[in-house]
This record gives sequence, structure tokens and C-alpha cells, in this order.
Amino acid sequence: MFFEIEEETKGEWFNFFTSSIDPNTGDVKYDEPVKDARVCVRSMTPFIEERIAGRKKCVEHVYNPKTRGMERLSYSQELSFDEAKAERDDTWDYVITGIEGFKDAKTKEVMKCDRATKLKLMKNPVFDRFIARCMQLLANSGFEAKEEQEKN
Repeated sequence: MFFEIEEETKGEWFNFFTSSIDPNTGDVKYDEPVKDARVCVRSMTPFIEERIAGRKKCVEHVYNPKTRGMERLSYSQELSFDEAKAERDDTWDYVITGIEGFKDAKTKEVMKCDRATKLKLMKNPVFDRFIARCMQLLANSGFEAKEEQEKN
């Protein structure tokens, strides 16, 4: 089996499906996918790893009463509210690589796959649950492939 490791993946296409939350159990119920709208989604792991690696590291020496010595603690600097929001928005812009078949309810125009549209869609709870389910399916597909390979 061959894998292209140099080329960045553009993602997997998923037909859009709606969902609802069962008021009695709180479980999410997914509906059947529609045929005329789909979204291309890729894993956020490479993006998150790159961001974490680029964060500023802070080092502090603190007293440990058990050992009676100073210990060195290293941690990443906490993001401000605006920085965290910008990073979250950048993440969704990275994760969603394509949108097809979506139309604006007011203007009836086809939505473009740009940053502003992606961020507006992510504010919709149904779309947010859809993306979360797609990310779960992407993560599970790699896990299932690994299990299948281990069985052989």
C-alpha cells in the first residue's frame, strides 16, 4: 500500500445530513444524508500540532515541599480571549476545504467556500454537529484501518 506523505490532504467529501437532539435522552439523532449538498472535511490534527509547536513556552521554578527543592515547570502561555477565538476560526477554516450545494435562505444564491461562509455555518448548531460527526468518522476510519491491518 502506498501513501502520499508529502502532499497535504484536501479532505474527504461527506453528504450533508441534519440532526436533532432527543429531549428525553439527550442523544443526537442523525438523519439520512441528502444527495445535493456535501462538504469536504479534513483532520484538524496537523493544524493543531503546528499551532501548539509555535506557541511561546514559559518556564518557571517552583518550590516542591515534598522534595524541598526547586522544580522547573515548562508550559505554554495561555491565549487571550481574542487569540483563542482567532485560533478557533482558523481551525474551522482549515478543516472545511469545500462546500457544494448550499444556498443562502434569504438570497437563494449558492454559498461560496470562503472563510466568512465557513464561520457563519459553524454558528449553526445542526452544521456544527454535522462537522463534529464528520471529524468522528474521519478519526474512526483510521482506527478501523489500523485494527484491520493488525488482524491480518
